[in-house]
Amino acid sequence: MLQLRPSCECCDRDLPNESADARICSFECTFCSTCAEARLGHVCPNCGGELVRRPIRPAAALARNPASTERVFKPGGCVAAD
Repeated sequence: MLQLRPSCECCDRDLPNESADARICSFECTFCSTCAEARLGHVCPNCGGELVRRPIRPAAALARNPASTERVFKPGGCVAAD
């Protein structure tokens, strides 16, 4: 099950479960659509994987399986993977 991390690793923007602006890679690194597109070219800077739209968990499922509260933030920002 996806962790649904609450924020962008690059800019620390809030990305709640219902956000259509959340992007993830296969390792669940999480970024906002602005950082994923403009800064990273849809490539995860951590693993080199593709960044895609994160699914939204239905409210009933979210009640049983809440989103993560762990924020991952890199104060120096993000750099695209080589």
